[in-house]
Amino acid sequence: MDIGIGLPATIPGVTTNQVLQWAENAEKGPFSSVSALDRLVYPNLDPLITLAAVATVTQRVRLLTSVLVAPLRRPGVLAKQALTLDSFSNGRLSLGLGVGGRKDDFLAAPATFESRGRDMDRLMRVFESTWKGQSIEEGVNPIGPRPIQPEGPELLIGGFSDAAINRVGRWANGYLGTGPNCDLVASFYKKSQESWEKSGRSGRPRLVGAVYYVLGAENVERGAAYITDYYGFMGEAVKNRVQDMVTTPDRVKELISKFTEIGMDELHFWPCVPDLDQISRLEESIK
Repeated sequence: MDIGIGLPATIPGVTTNQVLQWAENAEKGPFSSVSALDRLVYPNLDPLITLAAVATVTQRVRLLTSVLVAPLRRPGVLAKQALTLDSFSNGRLSLGLGVGGRKDDFLAAPATFESRGRDMDRLMRVFESTWKGQSIEEGVNPIGPRPIQPEGPELLIGGFSDAAINRVGRWANGYLGTGPNCDLVASFYKKSQESWEKSGRSGRPRLVGAVYYVLGAENVERGAAYITDYYGFMGEAVKNRVQDMVTTPDRVKELISKFTEIGMDELHFWPCVPDLDQISRLEESIK
């Protein structure tokens, strides 16, 4: 199983130089990918622009949005941005996509919260046509540039609804499950495989997972403060998010073992503090 690492681009107060240095350090390590989360109404850095900047200081690691709240964006424009980032990264882009669940993000965009599922389906159809070099509307030329990757940027779907699972089979290359509950992630991956087979596709979908981490006892309180702030809209349920943080090397090793057993292809560790030593601490933990 490959190990990816998140960028600290969602942590309030992080500087662009910190993010780029983080990416450069990750590039030198054992990590297969770097990933960027998405929110609109929050003091984070935009994931697509962040990954474009990261593409210029890296050569090897793949670039993943995990996940991009796709319905906040217009389909044709997002397809253009994705293909441009695919070009700048020389085909290293993977798009993790979800419908989102924060109404304030949709109010700020603006986009319609109630239609986000239908908008997501339209977006997937636009991607499908665009990756193939086809027009998305009669009488309109195709969107370019042509993708570097033969079949277009990889698409991963995040979410726990039936609609999200169905999108894996119809359009995507795999499923992106979040959280340290291996059984829960495995159950939704099984459903993704069933959706895949119903769509008559050969092989199997990729399985990518993600968990939050902060290493070093002196950093746990800071990490908990970030998670509490980021997921504050959840009310009391935010405590579960805090408890889910991976805080020791032993827990890192345990999750790697468990997710390997269920057939996960890649596991991402999202940082809860932006200190660069979190990269080396994680690297030591996965040896």
